Amino acid sequence: MLRKKMIAMYYVGIDLGGTNIVAGVVDENYKIIAKAECKTAVPRPEGEICDSMVAVTMQALAKAEVSLSDVQWVGIGVPGAVDPDSGIIEYSANFGFHNWKIVKMMEERLGTKVLIENDANAAAYGEYLAGAAKGSTNAVAITLGTGVGGGIIIDGKIYSGSNKAGAELGHMVIVHNGRHCNCGRNGCWEAYASATGLINLTKEAIEKENPLHSFMLKSVNGDINKVNGITAFNAMREGDKVGTSVVHDYISYLACGITNVINIFQPDVLCIGGGISKEGDNLIVPLKKLVEKERYTKHNAKQTEVCIAKLGNDAGVIGAAFLGNLLEA
Repeated sequence: MLRKKMIAMYYVGIDLGGTNIVAGVVDENYKIIAKAECKTAVPRPEGEICDSMVAVTMQALAKAEVSLSDVQWVGIGVPGAVDPDSGIIEYSANFGFHNWKIVKMMEERLGTKVLIENDANAAAYGEYLAGAAKGSTNAVAITLGTGVGGGIIIDGKIYSGSNKAGAELGHMVIVHNGRHCNCGRNGCWEAYASATGLINLTKEAIEKENPLHSFMLKSVNGDINKVNGITAFNAMREGDKVGTSVVHDYISYLACGITNVINIFQPDVLCIGGGISKEGDNLIVPLKKLVEKERYTKHNAKQTEVCIAKLGNDAGVIGAAFLGNLLEA
Protein backbone atom coordinates (compact mmCIF):
# COMPACT_ATOMS: atom_id res chain seq x y z
CA MET A 1 0.00 0.00 0.00
CA LEU A 2 1.44 3.36 -1.07
CA ARG A 3 1.58 6.08 1.53
CA LYS A 4 0.30 9.47 0.50
CA LYS A 5 3.12 12.00 0.47
CA MET A 6 2.66 14.72 3.06
CA ILE A 7 2.75 18.22 1.61
CA ALA A 8 4.52 20.73 3.82
CA MET A 9 2.78 24.02 4.56
CA TYR A 10 4.71 27.27 4.47
CA TYR A 11 3.92 30.82 5.45
CA VAL A 12 5.80 34.11 5.22
CA GLY A 13 5.89 36.64 8.03
CA ILE A 14 7.31 40.14 7.62
CA ASP A 15 8.24 42.44 10.48
CA LEU A 16 8.24 45.97 9.08
CA GLY A 17 10.20 48.05 11.57
CA GLY A 18 11.37 51.61 11.58
CA THR A 19 14.99 50.43 11.29
CA ASN A 20 14.88 46.99 9.65
CA ILE A 21 12.61 44.88 7.48
CA VAL A 22 12.75 41.18 8.31
CA ALA A 23 11.04 38.41 6.34
CA GLY A 24 10.87 34.80 7.50
CA VAL A 25 9.63 31.57 5.94
CA VAL A 26 7.79 29.62 8.65
CA ASP A 27 6.61 26.02 8.58
CA GLU A 28 3.41 24.59 10.07
CA ASN A 29 5.23 23.89 13.35
CA TYR A 30 5.96 27.62 13.84
CA LYS A 31 9.63 27.11 13.02
CA ILE A 32 11.43 29.78 11.01
CA ILE A 33 13.42 27.90 8.38
CA ALA A 34 14.98 30.93 6.68
CA LYS A 35 15.16 34.70 7.14
CA ALA A 36 16.35 37.74 5.22
CA GLU A 37 16.48 41.40 6.15
CA CYS A 38 17.40 44.86 4.95
CA LYS A 39 17.36 48.41 6.24
CA THR A 40 14.01 50.17 6.13
CA ALA A 41 15.79 53.42 5.19
CA VAL A 42 12.93 55.78 5.93
CA PRO A 43 11.85 58.31 4.86
CA ARG A 44 11.14 57.12 1.33
CA PRO A 45 8.02 56.44 -0.79
CA GLU A 46 5.55 53.69 0.05
CA GLY A 47 6.26 51.85 -3.19
CA GLU A 48 9.98 51.62 -2.47
CA ILE A 49 9.31 50.12 0.95
CA CYS A 50 6.97 47.58 -0.66
CA ASP A 51 9.71 46.74 -3.18
CA SER A 52 12.12 46.10 -0.30
CA MET A 53 9.61 43.84 1.45
CA VAL A 54 9.18 41.85 -1.74
CA ALA A 55 12.97 41.60 -2.15
CA VAL A 56 13.59 40.22 1.35
CA THR A 57 10.63 37.85 0.95
CA MET A 58 12.13 36.40 -2.21
CA GLN A 59 15.56 36.17 -0.56
CA ALA A 60 14.11 34.27 2.40
CA LEU A 61 12.22 31.92 0.08
CA ALA A 62 15.39 31.24 -1.91
CA LYS A 63 17.30 30.41 1.29
CA ALA A 64 14.49 28.07 2.35
CA GLU A 65 14.32 26.53 -1.13
CA VAL A 66 10.59 27.20 -1.11
CA SER A 67 8.58 28.59 -4.00
CA LEU A 68 6.16 31.49 -3.53
CA SER A 69 3.46 29.20 -4.95
CA ASP A 70 4.01 26.91 -1.93
CA VAL A 71 3.21 29.75 0.51
CA GLN A 72 -0.31 29.95 1.95
CA TRP A 73 -0.16 33.71 2.52
CA VAL A 74 2.14 36.56 3.51
CA GLY A 75 1.49 38.37 6.81
CA ILE A 76 3.00 41.72 7.75
CA GLY A 77 3.35 43.26 11.20
CA VAL A 78 3.52 47.04 10.91
CA PRO A 79 3.80 49.91 13.42
CA GLY A 80 0.91 52.31 13.80
CA ALA A 81 -2.86 52.28 13.50
CA VAL A 82 -3.79 49.41 11.21
CA ASP A 83 -7.10 48.20 9.76
CA PRO A 84 -6.62 44.52 8.90
CA ASP A 85 -10.03 44.34 7.22
CA SER A 86 -9.33 47.09 4.68
CA GLY A 87 -5.62 46.32 4.42
CA ILE A 88 -4.72 49.93 5.15
CA ILE A 89 -2.22 51.49 7.54
CA GLU A 90 -4.29 54.45 8.67
CA TYR A 91 -1.38 56.22 10.32
CA SER A 92 2.20 55.37 11.19
CA ALA A 93 4.28 57.95 13.03
CA ASN A 94 7.49 56.06 12.22
CA PHE A 95 6.87 56.33 8.49
CA GLY A 96 4.77 59.48 8.31
CA PHE A 97 2.18 57.78 6.08
CA HIS A 98 -1.61 58.18 6.16
CA ASN A 99 -3.99 55.66 4.59
CA TRP A 100 -1.26 53.51 3.06
CA LYS A 101 -2.95 50.77 0.99
CA ILE A 102 -0.19 48.36 1.82
CA VAL A 103 -2.10 45.10 1.20
CA LYS A 104 -3.20 46.16 -2.28
CA MET A 105 0.32 47.25 -3.19
CA MET A 106 1.91 44.06 -1.88
CA GLU A 107 -0.65 41.74 -3.49
CA GLU A 108 -0.05 43.44 -6.83
CA ARG A 109 3.67 42.77 -6.47
CA LEU A 110 3.54 39.24 -5.06
CA GLY A 111 0.40 37.84 -6.66
CA THR A 112 -0.58 36.10 -3.42
CA LYS A 113 -2.78 36.79 -0.40
CA VAL A 114 -1.38 39.39 2.01
CA LEU A 115 -2.58 40.22 5.53
CA ILE A 116 -1.54 42.95 7.97
CA GLU A 117 -1.69 43.57 11.71
CA ASN A 118 -0.15 45.98 14.19
CA ASP A 119 3.40 44.82 14.96
CA ALA A 120 2.87 44.56 18.73
CA ASN A 121 -0.27 42.50 18.15
CA ALA A 122 1.61 40.24 15.75
CA ALA A 123 4.39 39.73 18.32
CA ALA A 124 1.83 38.89 21.01
CA TYR A 125 0.20 36.38 18.68
CA GLY A 126 3.60 34.82 18.00
CA GLU A 127 4.26 34.37 21.73
CA TYR A 128 0.76 32.92 22.10
CA LEU A 129 1.34 30.38 19.31
CA ALA A 130 4.90 29.32 20.00
CA GLY A 131 6.45 31.24 22.87
CA ALA A 132 5.96 32.14 26.51
CA ALA A 133 2.16 32.22 26.24
CA LYS A 134 1.80 28.91 24.37
CA GLY A 135 -1.07 26.87 25.78
CA SER A 136 -2.83 29.86 27.33
CA THR A 137 -6.31 31.12 26.51
CA ASN A 138 -5.82 34.77 27.38
CA ALA A 139 -2.45 36.49 27.22
CA VAL A 140 -0.79 39.90 27.12
CA ALA A 141 2.62 40.64 25.63
CA ILE A 142 4.48 43.83 26.55
CA THR A 143 7.43 45.05 24.48
CA LEU A 144 9.90 47.42 26.11
CA GLY A 145 11.63 49.32 23.35
CA THR A 146 11.71 52.94 22.23
CA GLY A 147 8.11 52.93 23.42
CA VAL A 148 5.97 50.42 25.29
CA GLY A 149 4.13 48.13 22.90
CA GLY A 150 1.22 45.97 23.91
CA GLY A 151 -0.64 43.05 22.40
CA ILE A 152 -3.69 41.35 23.90
CA ILE A 153 -4.97 37.87 23.08
CA ILE A 154 -8.48 36.99 24.29
CA ASP A 155 -9.84 33.48 23.66
CA GLY A 156 -7.08 32.94 21.11
CA LYS A 157 -7.85 36.06 19.08
CA ILE A 158 -6.13 39.43 18.85
CA TYR A 159 -8.07 42.16 20.65
CA SER A 160 -7.88 45.47 18.82
CA GLY A 161 -11.09 47.25 19.80
CA SER A 162 -13.90 48.69 17.70
CA ASN A 163 -11.60 51.06 15.81
CA LYS A 164 -8.73 48.55 15.33
CA ALA A 165 -6.48 50.71 17.53
CA GLY A 166 -6.83 48.96 20.88
CA ALA A 167 -4.05 47.67 23.14
CA GLU A 168 -2.10 50.94 23.22
CA LEU A 169 -1.14 50.01 26.76
CA GLY A 170 1.85 52.32 26.84
CA HIS A 171 -0.46 55.31 26.76
CA MET A 172 -2.33 54.74 30.00
CA VAL A 173 -1.39 57.43 32.50
CA ILE A 174 0.39 56.20 35.63
CA VAL A 175 1.54 59.64 36.92
CA HIS A 176 -1.02 62.44 36.81
CA ASN A 177 0.51 65.47 35.08
CA GLY A 178 3.77 63.57 34.82
CA ARG A 179 6.36 63.39 32.07
CA HIS A 180 5.28 64.54 28.63
CA CYS A 181 4.69 61.71 26.17
CA ASN A 182 5.05 61.83 22.39
CA CYS A 183 1.35 61.00 22.11
CA GLY A 184 0.52 64.42 23.58
CA ARG A 185 -0.53 63.32 27.06
CA ASN A 186 1.43 63.69 30.27
CA GLY A 187 2.36 60.84 32.60
CA CYS A 188 1.97 57.91 30.18
CA TRP A 189 3.42 54.54 31.19
CA GLU A 190 5.56 54.67 28.05
CA ALA A 191 7.29 57.83 29.29
CA TYR A 192 8.56 55.90 32.32
CA ALA A 193 8.75 52.19 31.43
CA SER A 194 10.18 52.25 27.90
CA ALA A 195 13.90 52.09 27.16
CA THR A 196 13.62 55.82 26.42
CA GLY A 197 12.06 56.35 29.84
CA LEU A 198 14.87 54.41 31.52
CA ILE A 199 17.48 56.44 29.67
CA ASN A 200 15.83 59.69 30.82
CA LEU A 201 15.71 58.45 34.42
CA THR A 202 19.41 57.56 34.21
CA LYS A 203 20.41 60.92 32.75
CA GLU A 204 18.47 62.83 35.40
CA ALA A 205 20.17 60.83 38.16
CA ILE A 206 23.60 61.52 36.68
CA GLU A 207 22.87 65.25 36.42
CA LYS A 208 22.12 65.34 40.17
CA GLU A 209 25.47 63.75 41.03
CA ASN A 210 28.84 65.34 41.50
CA PRO A 211 30.38 64.67 38.07
CA LEU A 212 33.74 63.86 39.69
CA HIS A 213 32.20 60.98 41.63
CA SER A 214 29.57 59.69 39.20
CA PHE A 215 30.17 56.02 38.41
CA MET A 216 27.62 56.05 35.59
CA LEU A 217 29.05 59.18 33.97
CA LYS A 218 32.52 57.61 34.03
CA SER A 219 31.07 54.43 32.49
CA VAL A 220 30.02 56.44 29.41
CA ASN A 221 33.37 58.25 29.21
CA GLY A 222 31.91 61.48 30.53
CA ASP A 223 29.42 61.83 27.66
CA ILE A 224 25.88 61.73 29.03
CA ASN A 225 24.53 61.34 25.50
CA LYS A 226 26.03 57.84 25.43
CA VAL A 227 23.73 56.65 28.23
CA ASN A 228 21.62 53.68 27.10
CA GLY A 229 19.11 51.22 28.51
CA ILE A 230 21.70 49.10 30.32
CA THR A 231 23.82 51.88 31.85
CA ALA A 232 21.96 51.83 35.17
CA PHE A 233 21.76 48.02 35.26
CA ASN A 234 25.52 47.78 34.66
CA ALA A 235 26.11 50.28 37.47
CA MET A 236 23.85 48.28 39.78
CA ARG A 237 25.88 45.14 39.06
CA GLU A 238 28.99 47.03 40.11
CA GLY A 239 27.38 48.04 43.40
CA ASP A 240 26.78 51.69 42.50
CA LYS A 241 24.07 53.14 44.76
CA VAL A 242 22.80 55.70 42.26
CA GLY A 243 22.51 53.12 39.48
CA THR A 244 20.75 50.75 41.87
CA SER A 245 18.28 53.50 42.78
CA VAL A 246 17.54 54.20 39.10
CA VAL A 247 16.85 50.51 38.44
CA HIS A 248 14.58 50.33 41.50
CA ASP A 249 12.59 53.37 40.34
CA TYR A 250 12.35 52.04 36.79
CA ILE A 251 11.08 48.63 37.90
CA SER A 252 8.55 50.35 40.19
CA TYR A 253 7.11 52.26 37.22
CA LEU A 254 7.08 49.11 35.11
CA ALA A 255 5.31 47.18 37.89
CA CYS A 256 2.69 49.90 38.24
CA GLY A 257 1.59 49.53 34.63
CA ILE A 258 1.80 45.75 34.61
CA THR A 259 -0.34 45.55 37.74
CA ASN A 260 -2.93 47.78 36.04
CA VAL A 261 -2.95 45.51 32.98
CA ILE A 262 -3.34 42.38 35.11
CA ASN A 263 -6.15 43.96 37.14
CA ILE A 264 -8.02 44.85 33.93
CA PHE A 265 -7.50 41.75 31.78
CA GLN A 266 -6.55 38.94 34.21
CA PRO A 267 -4.62 37.02 31.53
CA ASP A 268 -3.20 33.55 32.04
CA VAL A 269 0.22 34.87 31.02
CA LEU A 270 1.80 38.30 30.75
CA CYS A 271 5.15 38.14 29.00
CA ILE A 272 7.70 40.90 28.60
CA GLY A 273 9.93 41.33 25.55
CA GLY A 274 12.17 43.99 24.07
CA GLY A 275 15.77 44.90 24.75
CA ILE A 276 15.38 45.53 28.48
CA SER A 277 13.88 42.05 28.98
CA LYS A 278 17.38 40.66 28.31
CA GLU A 279 18.22 41.68 31.89
CA GLY A 280 16.41 38.48 32.89
CA ASP A 281 16.29 37.84 36.63
CA ASN A 282 17.64 41.31 37.43
CA LEU A 283 14.39 42.62 35.97
CA ILE A 284 11.80 39.90 36.47
CA VAL A 285 12.51 38.85 40.09
CA PRO A 286 12.00 42.27 41.74
CA LEU A 287 9.23 43.06 39.25
CA LYS A 288 7.22 39.97 40.19
CA LYS A 289 7.56 40.78 43.89
CA LEU A 290 6.05 44.22 43.37
CA VAL A 291 3.25 42.91 41.15
CA GLU A 292 2.40 40.12 43.59
CA LYS A 293 2.14 42.67 46.37
CA GLU A 294 0.01 45.17 44.46
CA ARG A 295 -2.37 43.18 42.26
CA TYR A 296 -6.03 43.11 43.19
CA THR A 297 -6.28 39.31 42.96
CA LYS A 298 -3.46 38.58 45.42
CA HIS A 299 -5.73 36.23 47.39
CA ASN A 300 -7.06 34.28 44.40
CA ALA A 301 -5.97 30.70 43.79
CA LYS A 302 -5.27 31.36 40.11
CA GLN A 303 -2.75 34.08 39.30
CA THR A 304 -1.32 35.58 36.12
CA GLU A 305 2.11 34.22 35.27
CA VAL A 306 4.52 37.11 34.69
CA CYS A 307 7.54 36.04 32.65
CA ILE A 308 10.10 36.98 30.02
CA ALA A 309 9.01 36.46 26.41
CA LYS A 310 10.76 33.57 24.66
CA LEU A 311 10.84 34.37 20.95
CA GLY A 312 12.72 37.67 20.94
CA ASN A 313 12.66 39.41 17.56
CA ASP A 314 11.19 36.28 15.95
CA ALA A 315 7.84 36.78 17.69
CA GLY A 316 6.65 39.36 15.17
CA VAL A 317 7.67 37.23 12.19
CA ILE A 318 5.94 34.10 13.52
CA GLY A 319 2.81 35.98 14.57
CA ALA A 320 2.55 37.74 11.21
CA ALA A 321 3.05 34.47 9.35
CA PHE A 322 -0.05 32.97 10.94
CA LEU A 323 -2.46 35.89 10.68
CA GLY A 324 -4.48 33.89 8.19
CA ASN A 325 -5.44 31.48 10.99
CA LEU A 326 -7.47 34.28 12.57
CA LEU A 327 -9.60 34.52 9.44
CA GLU A 328 -10.31 30.80 9.55
CA ALA A 329 -11.12 30.74 13.31
